[in-house]
Amino acid sequence: MNETPAVTQGDGVTAANSTSSAAPASTASPGPDRADLRPENIQDAVIRLAGNSQDGIQTAGAFLARLAGRSDHDVMTYMTIPATISGGPSIFQVRIGSGEVLSAGDEADFLVAFYQHSYQDHLDFLREGGVLLYDSDNVEPNLDDKRFVYVGVPITGLTVEALGGTAKDKGKNIFVLGLIAKIFNLDADKLKKLISEKFAGKDQSIVNTALMAFQAGYAYPVGNVLTKHYRFEHFPKTSGRAQITMDGNQALAYGLIAAGVRYGAGYPITPWSSIMETLRRELPKYGGIFVQAEDELGAVSLALGFSYSGYLAVTGSAGPGISLKAEAIGWASMAEIPLIVCNIQRGGPSTGLPTNVEQSDLHQAIFGSHGDSPRVVLAAASVEDCFYMAIEAARIARKYSTPVFILSDTSLATRIEAFDEPDLSKLMVDPKPDLTPREGGFKPYDLERITQHIPPGTRILDGKYPLIGGLEHDEMGHPTGSPKLHMAMTAKRRNKLRKLAEEIPVPEVFGDQEGDTLLVGWGSTYGPIHDAVKMGREHGEKIGAIHLRHVHPLPNGLEKIFAKFKRVVTVEMNDQGLYGFGQLATILRARYCEPKIQSVTKTDGLTFRVKEILQGVFPGKFVSVRGYSPNRPVSENGEQDVDVARAESIAQGVG
Repeated sequence: MNETPAVTQGDGVTAANSTSSAAPASTASPGPDRADLRPENIQDAVIRLAGNSQDGIQTAGAFLARLAGRSDHDVMTYMTIPATISGGPSIFQVRIGSGEVLSAGDEADFLVAFYQHSYQDHLDFLREGGVLLYDSDNVEPNLDDKRFVYVGVPITGLTVEALGGTAKDKGKNIFVLGLIAKIFNLDADKLKKLISEKFAGKDQSIVNTALMAFQAGYAYPVGNVLTKHYRFEHFPKTSGRAQITMDGNQALAYGLIAAGVRYGAGYPITPWSSIMETLRRELPKYGGIFVQAEDELGAVSLALGFSYSGYLAVTGSAGPGISLKAEAIGWASMAEIPLIVCNIQRGGPSTGLPTNVEQSDLHQAIFGSHGDSPRVVLAAASVEDCFYMAIEAARIARKYSTPVFILSDTSLATRIEAFDEPDLSKLMVDPKPDLTPREGGFKPYDLERITQHIPPGTRILDGKYPLIGGLEHDEMGHPTGSPKLHMAMTAKRRNKLRKLAEEIPVPEVFGDQEGDTLLVGWGSTYGPIHDAVKMGREHGEKIGAIHLRHVHPLPNGLEKIFAKFKRVVTVEMNDQGLYGFGQLATILRARYCEPKIQSVTKTDGLTFRVKEILQGVFPGKFVSVRGYSPNRPVSENGEQDVDVARAESIAQGVG
């Protein structure tokens, strides 16, 4: 086994360093206007782990993200996993920063390549002057490429040596975690605690093996490999609250619990399933229950039964499962029963791209019904927002007795972020049904009032109890075929959403308050859009952005914002459609009859990079990422950009 790490710098010189000597390594030339890893103190770094799904790189990356959260750093992650059971190429990217982190990063500062395909598929994602740490047992890089710093470490062999011959490929992820911890001066004790917590409940030998692998990586003489260790600067948080770190599905599940949701039902489907798992585990602690039904129809019907009883319930799925729930959701609209429906979007149609991201279910959420079946549609913008959006959905469902959709997506579902711990003492909702006796003359479907669903068993003082059903009805719920009543009830169900629109706050404009270009986003595109605005303004563009959390109904007053900009561009992860507009752009154009509304769309199953937004909004101007220059036209590097995107897609099983 070769224990001598090969270090090749950007100038192509290879230095063979023994474990007893530490020859200084020269540095590669950093990219222009780009935060570099070379200073000992750094504020921001993007670390990408590239290997196979079986290697546990998601576990290692999640440890880094959770450590960042516990260390008061901002963090955002991005991952891809193959859709096949047999596994395949996979990545986990984590961006750690001392300031605000809005996106997972367009380029990597530090790339770990476990295999030859990992190196080949992701090298072009590494910024010029960045560090490539590769497993020299499995990777043979092209050392003639002078753009990067090459660090070869026999990761596989050293892991087997540390854990014993039976370890084979297992444990490499934790060994690399130890290496990274040493290189970036991360808190080893906190990481060991995270490892112990992760494997708590398993056999102690598993915990010990993981800690041995970590210690072996941490003890590796990285001083022989790199000239400096790096340290993230620490800026104390001003909020005074501790940070918590979780992914979007966890945040959504715990937000539902805080909102007083104690019952629900669902059926497994990627990427919704982990919300089910969390609710099945946690709801019994609060006196509730979550049922895994035999199918999607059974799941939504069970949830409606819970809501009918007076306890607001939740169901959820991805796009295909939402289609199966459509009939019962229509019943909820007609009967005016509150219900929360989570749609964790993925690539479609049909089974489509089950592990990739799209925002292609917006029209399904708003219009996917039989008859005129109004419902509310909300879209979470970040992992933190998943928590608060669940609370908002519950508030609206109860107040307006209506189905409320929460749209998330694969990116938010799996992304890990750190945010201030919510003040649960102010947020927790008492879920007990309101059984207060109603006065005589109570009408559940009063044409002059917004329906408030009352639980069965509520006493009606005059003894005239209403009916609830899916047939059109009069004000007491009695079935009717009256054309006049059907028109009146249809208007009643529609107008309560108009009433809701009056109370929705108009989103704040980020960046320029008026100017040439307004970007409009919804869902998980929040971070890249805001980073694009920052960069555009730094290079002279008059650009702003708004982000819609309430997408149906839309808040009143958007037209006043649109009027202040020469053009309005939606940024969406869905198809441009037959007429050249994304799904949100189509809705906005129909709503405001405004021809200056355009869209930038994509359907490659990947999250937006900042440069993709800038290239789409300003064709021919911007190419690179955080350090882009408006003087580098797209045409100079267009083919390379396409090749990088194609490689990323193939690595996910998209291409």
